[in-house]
Amino acid sequence: MTKVAYSFVLKPLLVDFDKLLLCKTLTSTLQDTYKFRQVKASIEEVGLIEPLTISTVDRKTGQHLLLDGHIRLTALKELGETQALCLVANDDETYTYNNRVNRLSSVQEHLMIRRAIERGLSPERLAKALSLNLQLVKDKMTLLDGVCPEVIEMLKDREFSAWVSKILRRMKPTRQIECAELMISANNLTINYARALLAATSQEMLVNPKGTSASHAATQEQITKLERETANLHERYRIVEQSYGDDVLSLTVVKGYTKKLLENEAVFGFLQKRYPEILQEFTALATAGALDQ
Repeated sequence: MTKVAYSFVLKPLLVDFDKLLLCKTLTSTLQDTYKFRQVKASIEEVGLIEPLTISTVDRKTGQHLLLDGHIRLTALKELGETQALCLVANDDETYTYNNRVNRLSSVQEHLMIRRAIERGLSPERLAKALSLNLQLVKDKMTLLDGVCPEVIEMLKDREFSAWVSKILRRMKPTRQIECAELMISANNLTINYARALLAATSQEMLVNPKGTSASHAATQEQITKLERETANLHERYRIVEQSYGDDVLSLTVVKGYTKKLLENEAVFGFLQKRYPEILQEFTALATAGALDQ
């Protein structure tokens, strides 16, 4: 068998911050974002969970290139830290490592929160560590209450609001499955879409028909209109899905070419002098961490 090469050095390395070189420029408003506050609160409460990702050391300068973890690094600096554990990458990646991460789904998040509370961690401390409202943590604890197993299986790899599950549990299991299939096929797990599906649900498919306000009941005309708009949405989604691969490939090529173009000093100087606004857009494209930025 061919020996599998490790992408990282197995043992994390404790590195001083002055030995790290950033590979992208952080915005001046980073500290005002919710993501930054959440990361900072988590580190302050339970410490750094995921080490930073760095390149191998440059023998001339003795420094590492920071591949992933810019937000964590900024939060650590604000908390007065001067060094952190880092994973050293063996390979030279063009893409950011953040793009390789599988984001935590809502169902997985629910299971982790339930497990943490079962092991003695209070909801209050969890809310503080995650920089979340206490009520939101409680909603995530009860996310799957009243949702049938088939729907849980369908949504296990998806991200959705706790309000979506609140709406689903007002329906009987058969209707829950129908609505989950509609939301997944339309790639739309928003609260408004779930409410629209609830409004289009017949009284006999509701768990508590009397508890549904008459103002939320939909007429046959509204239901027909919703079905027509849903069919149109599905058709547009299929068209986008067919061209998505080619679009991403084209964007990747354009991004790589733009980056090489800006590395040419003559081109960079010309754009800086004659077309600074175009240079700004090219720079943003070349340094974007993800194609959807």
